[in-house]
Amino acid sequence: MIQNETPWEPSQRYPDPRFRAFHPSFHRFRAMNGAVEKLAGGCRWAEGPVWFGDHRALLWSDIPNDRILRWDEVTGQVSVFRQSSNFANGNTRDRQGRLVTCEHGGRRITRTEYDGRITVLADRYDGKRLNSPNDIVVKSDGSVWFTDPPFGIAGHIEGEKAEAELPHGVYRIDGQTGAVTLLTDELAGPNGLAFSPDERILYVVESRAEPRRIVAYDVTEDGRIANRRVAVQGEPGDTPDGFRVDTEGNLWCGWGMGGPEFDGVRVFSPQGEPLGHIDLPERCANVCFGGRHRNRLFMAASRSIYSVMLTVQGVAGG
Repeated sequence: MIQNETPWEPSQRYPDPRFRAFHPSFHRFRAMNGAVEKLAGGCRWAEGPVWFGDHRALLWSDIPNDRILRWDEVTGQVSVFRQSSNFANGNTRDRQGRLVTCEHGGRRITRTEYDGRITVLADRYDGKRLNSPNDIVVKSDGSVWFTDPPFGIAGHIEGEKAEAELPHGVYRIDGQTGAVTLLTDELAGPNGLAFSPDERILYVVESRAEPRRIVAYDVTEDGRIANRRVAVQGEPGDTPDGFRVDTEGNLWCGWGMGGPEFDGVRVFSPQGEPLGHIDLPERCANVCFGGRHRNRLFMAASRSIYSVMLTVQGVAGG
């Protein structure tokens, strides 16, 4: 069992003062009795949360510790789901409910079958090894979309140090044929990614832009992307990372590193307007929606996992 290692003082007041509104519309997302809770600690770098409603459990990656952890909603206990995880990073579920994972160590995308077997979906493009797949999402047609920067092969902390064979890329795996398509290699450090609710827009964090930003593309009928534009232009200190989208099209983004006032989750409208912020005591790397109605936001924040109940729901499949 993994223990909470650092003191955590939940708010004793409703509504939770950790919600900071930049726009009046942000207040309606906050449940009156929805307070930020700390669920687990003791990680080295928590990433890639994914909700399994059929098990009432959250899985997430602890990348430097080379493991995937599991939080049980019924018991509140945390256990090791998989070790070694091949330095797993981003996780999601496909439309059949199977775990799909980005692995730095294997430099590959894998799917965990119902019986626990591991199927490799992609580890190469054009005969060359992938770099270190980072984040991932599955479209309703079964296609798998992922980012592939070289962060995990830059040293021996989140994988094995190696030379990159491919440029920074965003890829699509066809859900029927398994064919891998390079969608773009024009982004510096592609990181988190997600679809709009109607799947007509793909958002991608460009994490090596100065400052960071979130770009948007139109998704074409043949499964490619076009019409690149900036959806959210960061300011100095802004650090968007992994994110998910709610049913209204708002972006819930892991945020932090520029100072304590940046740590937590930053929320943007579909038009890129900052709506508000959820303060956390640690930088947040990634989020997912879960719970019975997909209105519980789970936040993977550096060494810990937090959650909060909201009045808005996340899109299915995110």
